[in-house]
Amino acid sequence: MSFAVAVDIGGTFTDLVAYDHECGRVIYTKSPTTYGNFVQGIVDCFAKAGIEPQEAGFLNHGTTLVINALIQRHGAKTALVTTSGFRDVLEIARGNRPDPFDLHYARDEPLIPRELRFEIAERTGANGEIVTPLDREALVQLSETLRGLDVAAVAVFFMNSYSNSDHERVAVTLLQRLLPEAYVTCSSDLTREWYEYERCSTVAANGFVGPQVNTYIRHLESDLIAKGFAGSLFMMGSNGGLLSVDRTCRQPIALVESGPIGGCIGAGAYAEALGFANVVAFDMGGTTAKCALVENGRFSVESIYYAGGYVEGFPIKSPVIDIVEVGSGGGSIAWLDRQKRLHVGPQSAGSTPGPVCYGRGGTQPTVTDANLVLGRLNASRFLGGELALDEDGARASLQEIAQALGYEGDEGLIRMADGLIAIATVIMAGAIKQVSVEHGLDPREFVLFCYGGGGPLHASALARELSIPMVVIPPEPGNFSAIGMMLADARIDLSATFTGLLDDATVGAARTSYASMEVEASDALKREFHAEEVFFERYAEMRYRGQRHNIKTLVTGAGDRCSIEATFHRDYKRRYGHADVNAAVEIQALHLSAFARLKRPDLSRLPRAGVKAKPPGARDVYFAGFGNCKAAVYEREELPAGFMATGPALIEEYGSTTLVWPDDRFEVGQLREIRIYCKTERSGA
Repeated sequence: MSFAVAVDIGGTFTDLVAYDHECGRVIYTKSPTTYGNFVQGIVDCFAKAGIEPQEAGFLNHGTTLVINALIQRHGAKTALVTTSGFRDVLEIARGNRPDPFDLHYARDEPLIPRELRFEIAERTGANGEIVTPLDREALVQLSETLRGLDVAAVAVFFMNSYSNSDHERVAVTLLQRLLPEAYVTCSSDLTREWYEYERCSTVAANGFVGPQVNTYIRHLESDLIAKGFAGSLFMMGSNGGLLSVDRTCRQPIALVESGPIGGCIGAGAYAEALGFANVVAFDMGGTTAKCALVENGRFSVESIYYAGGYVEGFPIKSPVIDIVEVGSGGGSIAWLDRQKRLHVGPQSAGSTPGPVCYGRGGTQPTVTDANLVLGRLNASRFLGGELALDEDGARASLQEIAQALGYEGDEGLIRMADGLIAIATVIMAGAIKQVSVEHGLDPREFVLFCYGGGGPLHASALARELSIPMVVIPPEPGNFSAIGMMLADARIDLSATFTGLLDDATVGAARTSYASMEVEASDALKREFHAEEVFFERYAEMRYRGQRHNIKTLVTGAGDRCSIEATFHRDYKRRYGHADVNAAVEIQALHLSAFARLKRPDLSRLPRAGVKAKPPGARDVYFAGFGNCKAAVYEREELPAGFMATGPALIEEYGSTTLVWPDDRFEVGQLREIRIYCKTERSGA
């Protein structure tokens, strides 16, 4: 027996899914995330699943290690080696003011302080010619200085290395030999696009997280091998594809949004199977809520990502699915400011100590505590009964804030808990608007696809807030990000600076560059994944002549100038509401996505076996605008395909609970997904 295994480490729980392709057997389990030693949480999941690592043929893994290290500034002591005169690129940045009305505005400090940034004589011209040779002797002397400073990583950034990377390659080879204990990385191995600040920021971040990621992956590998694992280990990349371990160790920054991406891939696969063209993929876990769009079967992959946000954070030139994340999860803490205004998050109770109701020492009320008090969670059946919830503790923690706000008695407690949920809903709805309305798209024309431990519990409220008529809850939503990792393809993204007015000659030159990139990507996928067949998608960053910003346009299949230009005008008009078909268009960069299909589970085999539905139970649940209602309580495993009922209802399962509001109806689809038809102002009854 050989399992395909996927593991997702979240802020609160570590999830594992194991699938046997031969017999279709599937196992799901969760275990609290073990901070300080994430590998232990994975080992705990294997033990709870009742399988040994040696039974796994390959393991796909997603982690929030990189983004947490960047946001919390828990990275390696890193030095920057750069071209003479460019020591302060990280601090000069773009020189703009993203928040012009904040009189106290300040960017986050650079990851690498000025005393650890060093200059070396060298210069490459914009067209790739060597202007000043690399001073190798100075580099040897600098290595002695770096050794004395005890740096753990060295980031190499030379001007115009995107056009000719020879100097960076020589410097990396030399520093690796002189500093064998240090992690050495260079900008041209991460991006071949121009913009010196973005390239410098990217390689600085890669060096900052490199030692930690390498240590973690090698530790994970060695621990699994010691337990008999002889399969292949892959990592979930931020671009929506799987990465080999070797590539991940060279480019750990490619994991910056590794954790949430698996669920997005799973949402895309289910949307395709169910025939939904436009889907909002929404994931609410224990720490945060995340959302992304599937439009016409595709995710939008951005070529730049801002760690810490656009206003105060720093850019990373690495392909990342366009995903918005907010601090509103099941463990998000409710608190009062000095004016006694109620806030929810972004602070989270995490897994340790966790929400008050977990009984692990938590004292601050959370979203999960509020849901328990409102009757939406079964205190004795949480995680299939593995974790009994303390309702009295949850009520006491919420009562403290309720009294501070002037709410008395049980009624005041319920109003307080409902207000907490309402604030969390507004925060999450704002994230969905960011990926839809701010891109010129109407969320009412999308299906809301919800997963994560908390997603199904809040899905109907979100749909009502945004007037979305249909909600879909996939099988095993609490483990869905791990499921998505099993549905991902191997993927490599390449990019290159390419400038020129959009004419026939430019299109011909771009076609030649694409062909060269395809050979490089195909060779890499065949070498790293033994891929037999590779598929490609071509994109171009374009703009009207004279503009500063570009938009990324899919040009696969658009072979001539006219079709490429028409595609650009269409995308530009959709985003900005207008387009100038008479204006000159220019290309600024080329992007290539290369895919290799890997063996996927059969979606129809993923749900647990259904049986004839038993008569439901019932309990009181509070709904804003309806008050306390007697809600039917179903076991999801017992609901066969085709089952239909109306709300109010709770559908319980391992890892999650689906809440159906009064006046809504739901049915179970052929893939055992739950479809909720919500009564909104637009949909009517």
